[in-house]
Amino acid sequence: MNRKPHVAVVGATGAVGIEMIQTLERRNFPVGRLTLLASARSAGKRLKFRGEEIAVQELKPDSFRGVDLALFSAGGSISRQFAPEAVKAGCVVVDNSSAFRMDDTVPLVVPEINAEDVRWHRGIIANPNCTTAITLMALYPLHKAFGCRRIFAASYQAVSGTGARAIAELEQQVRQIVRGEPVTREVYPHQIAFNVLPHVDVFLPNGYTKEEMKMENEGRKIMHHPTFRASVTCVRVPVYRAHSVAVSAEFEKPVSVEAALEVLRQAPGLDVIDDPAQCQYPMPLYQAGRDNCAVGRIRKDCAFDNGLCFWVCGDQLLKGAALNAVQIAETLLAM
Repeated sequence: MNRKPHVAVVGATGAVGIEMIQTLERRNFPVGRLTLLASARSAGKRLKFRGEEIAVQELKPDSFRGVDLALFSAGGSISRQFAPEAVKAGCVVVDNSSAFRMDDTVPLVVPEINAEDVRWHRGIIANPNCTTAITLMALYPLHKAFGCRRIFAASYQAVSGTGARAIAELEQQVRQIVRGEPVTREVYPHQIAFNVLPHVDVFLPNGYTKEEMKMENEGRKIMHHPTFRASVTCVRVPVYRAHSVAVSAEFEKPVSVEAALEVLRQAPGLDVIDDPAQCQYPMPLYQAGRDNCAVGRIRKDCAFDNGLCFWVCGDQLLKGAALNAVQIAETLLAM
């Protein structure tokens, strides 16, 4: 790849797209030229990058001529339609949608875990689901040390995972409630302000949602752990942009809290915040805007012989999406 690549951001005006642009700038990614792509409705909008305003262009099949690297965050249907066009044009795609994650020919990558998988890409590299990525930042180091058999988990997912319209809906509902006005809703089937919804993504015949099954399916692929099992309940909460996950994990080898802490303190991209006596533990309010995820509330699991409970938080727009995509791009350049 060109050492100063021509980079395109697809879905540039969405919540994740904007975060991708800001992350490229903040991490000093060596962008030679930046092209911003979105729907015809967004064409003409101007977004800032390195002090300059760049006009958003309409996404078309021929938008990728001369582009070296494309970061996609515009939904699965857009990725399925346009990512192959980008590859045909000689572009490498890092895709944030679910379109290619379980494709055996496409690497699914969290750079702190399986960066080497980038080497076998055929033009497309997939970004994992946000909840999966944030959970594995804490789970994988423990798996590597102690061998994880299975987890039971519950997620507490921010509205940013649904997109910019959901963030706006939460803000609007809070204002309406404070003013004593009727609450309106368009994005979620129920009011999200001052409420929690045990419903993220669509329901499957087995009673789980697609989001809940991603933890097991994507976790197996990322960790190279085909027998990994995960029973998850995903919950949408009235938090703006950081996800939290409560995990109970069973391991093959005996594990102590002290040994787990030693492993987690050495894990890249992860902070340990674990002093319950001083009310110190990860919280989404304080993880918002941070690159690193954080883990705490580490304790022996009462229900497993070789088990641990922990609580992990991470910014959904960063490690759950934009940051991970840019880290994959950095890995490509380094290789």
